[in-house]
Amino acid sequence: MRLISYAQPPLVEVVCGVLFEPLESLLMPHIGRLWELFRDDYPVCSERDHLLPVVEEYGDGPRELLAEMPSRPRAWFTQEEETRIIQVQRDRFLHNWKRYPADAEYPRYETLIVDFDARYGEFRSFLDEHGLGTPRPLQYELTYVNHLVQGDGWTSLNDIGSVLPDLSWRDVESRFLPDAEGLFWKAAFRLPSARGRLHVQVVSVKRQEDGQPTLRLDLTVRGMGRDISESVRRDWFDEAHEWIVRGFADLTDEGVQTTLWGKIDDTDC
Repeated sequence: MRLISYAQPPLVEVVCGVLFEPLESLLMPHIGRLWELFRDDYPVCSERDHLLPVVEEYGDGPRELLAEMPSRPRAWFTQEEETRIIQVQRDRFLHNWKRYPADAEYPRYETLIVDFDARYGEFRSFLDEHGLGTPRPLQYELTYVNHLVQGDGWTSLNDIGSVLPDLSWRDVESRFLPDAEGLFWKAAFRLPSARGRLHVQVVSVKRQEDGQPTLRLDLTVRGMGRDISESVRRDWFDEAHEWIVRGFADLTDEGVQTTLWGKIDDTDC
């Protein structure tokens, strides 16, 4: 199956991650030793707030898990320009790619998933070497963050439908409400065989680097399926990637895809 690709996609960040049962033996001194493993490529270390786990269920939807132990900081190991970030806490491992500078080339999914697999493999080997346990995965996640900047397909929230057709406003003179000054929209779509959900979120923001009005379009697939063996993890991420790519194509205007992002047919996107 051929997937749509783009010569200049509006993509600014990709996150690959694993949520697993908390590793009770993984303490902050171990995190320091782990940084030594990655330090040559990720020379900057910092701390962030602990991320709460959210796990997909198939009755009432996702549920937030209550921590069974006091939360500890989340460690960030970053490259100098933060184009790659490793995030570690006792129940999660994440690997980010961020576009920097703004005109940097997107390295494509096949490159990023190989990077993630390699780093996660090194993390697992570190845990094994130091007798800290083996991660028992609860869920995988893949997120693509896109910036649809004002002027690229839309000029105000009134014509958001020109870039995101499913979100178009009714243009009627009798409308009571004034022009919207902000937008927040969410939707979720279930993958087959209870293997996860695609979560889509659109929010109006100011772009951090220049304050430009922007629509941030996030597509996240979370889930796992019944088979939690390492041998099928890549299959899950490949399926999640397909849902994100095809979902993005469904949600965005085809003309904008062609004229602004350079839509092409490809198998490696």
